[in-house]
Amino acid sequence: MRMVTSLADLSVLLVEPSSMQAHLVQRMLEHQGVGQVVVADGGAAALAALQSAGPGTVVISSLYLPDMPGTELVGQMREVPGLAALPFILLSSETRPQVLDPVRQAGACSIVAKPFTEQQLSRALYAAADYLSPPQDVDLADIEGLRVLLVDDSRASRNHLRRLLEELGISRITEATHGREAVALLEATMVDLVITDYNMPEMDGRELTEYIRTQSWQAEVPVLMVTSEQNMGRLAAVERAGVSAICDKPFEAGSIRRLISDALVR
Repeated sequence: MRMVTSLADLSVLLVEPSSMQAHLVQRMLEHQGVGQVVVADGGAAALAALQSAGPGTVVISSLYLPDMPGTELVGQMREVPGLAALPFILLSSETRPQVLDPVRQAGACSIVAKPFTEQQLSRALYAAADYLSPPQDVDLADIEGLRVLLVDDSRASRNHLRRLLEELGISRITEATHGREAVALLEATMVDLVITDYNMPEMDGRELTEYIRTQSWQAEVPVLMVTSEQNMGRLAAVERAGVSAICDKPFEAGSIRRLISDALVR
């Protein structure tokens, strides 16, 4: 992955059908010192431009495009090996969880609500730069031998988390698509860390956490929940169940690295 030391090292593909909006965002990016900005007016044009994109490219896209929604654009990117790891920032005034959740599950770096300030866009850019930079903020003993169980019913989300873990040097990763499958794996395999989603079929993240803390022979294993769940009552129930830490989707790469580090040293 390309070393990014400043916003000047970034190349941004801005996907925006409105020329006025594109000009406004492009001016903000220039004020932030972004090295290169290419504008595409739709999803197909963006995918074509990405064929020649370098590893330091960041995609900033509106949700509603003339040929496909931004959710489909990021979904198609995550299916292409050369594009799967590129940071994706969504710009949208949409607030409905059912519309935004596919973007969160696909591993967007940030969702920036319209209208936004240059400072809000800057924070999203730095989150993307952090994702592109080799990790320097985690000091874990024998990290190459760390055994992680990754539990999420979204393949796109699992792939995104797997890439981040592999950037940390973690290669011993086992995947499960829901809590019940994770329980079977925990009965037979020792792990050092469980990273789980909340909303899953068969057995959700709260039920999985409760099982681990009350019935598993690995009751002390750290459990990190990475979720788009916004219901405070449900999240409070997860905390009572014994989760070690909760991280929102979308998440900043540096944040989840620190949460992993904190969870493992408790």
